[in-house]
Amino acid sequence: MENQELYKRDISGAKWRKSSHSLMICVEVAEIGEGAMAVRDSKNPDLGALRFTPEEWTAFREGIRAGEF
Repeated sequence: MENQELYKRDISGAKWRKSSHSLMICVEVAEIGEGAMAVRDSKNPDLGALRFTPEEWTAFREGIRAGEF
């Protein structure tokens, strides 16, 4: 799966949920099919969402856990 493909998907019906790790920053995540994920700012959802392939999402989560961000 390519990242470009993810941005062609219609995610208007995505079920967003607030990240359990989101404290002051309001981050929502949604599963957008085939293990891909989207992340957006819940205070500004019209700004759009970052989209991650399953592999990118895994690397992103591992980076957060390792304190890379």
